[in-house]
Amino acid sequence: MRKVEVTPFNEKWSLLFEEESEKLYRIYGDQLVEIHHIGSTSVPGLKAKPIIDMMPVVKNIQSVDTYNEEMLAIGYEPKGENGIRERRFFQKGGDNRTHHVHIYQHGNYDIIRHLAFRDYLRTFPEKTQEYGNLKHELAKMYPYNIAAYISGKENAVKEIEKQALQWYEKSQSKF
Repeated sequence: MRKVEVTPFNEKWSLLFEEESEKLYRIYGDQLVEIHHIGSTSVPGLKAKPIIDMMPVVKNIQSVDTYNEEMLAIGYEPKGENGIRERRFFQKGGDNRTHHVHIYQHGNYDIIRHLAFRDYLRTFPEKTQEYGNLKHELAKMYPYNIAAYISGKENAVKEIEKQALQWYEKSQSKF
């Protein structure tokens, strides 16, 4: 059974992201536009489940499926869209997950949604603190119930995302 574990921020998470990014660049090559470190492990100071979320952006989402064997070879389980249209999802580590890869095609709105959420939390430390504390409390309340943990933070995530998108749109209009 998978345990819900939320830990203090770890400086090594960015290094783990960089190491894994190099592997993805070798697999996808010039199909890649860029790779972003997203999710809680990308926000300094944020308590997080120690799973590195990565968001490669590709030129053609359909081409991603042709690389499944290469992803399997480096330990990733291909999950297809996994409930989100126009995304390809991979997880590494089984019940002791270490990485999630969320691949989107260049221009997909979900890219902005993820980056706005990350950058908003990086910019507003009080929101980072509140969100981290909520996640920590939920992990203590539901150590073996990932569904309850996710459900418990759902309203907070929606509210942060709403604020983040408004902030992001305002910050982009200044340029």
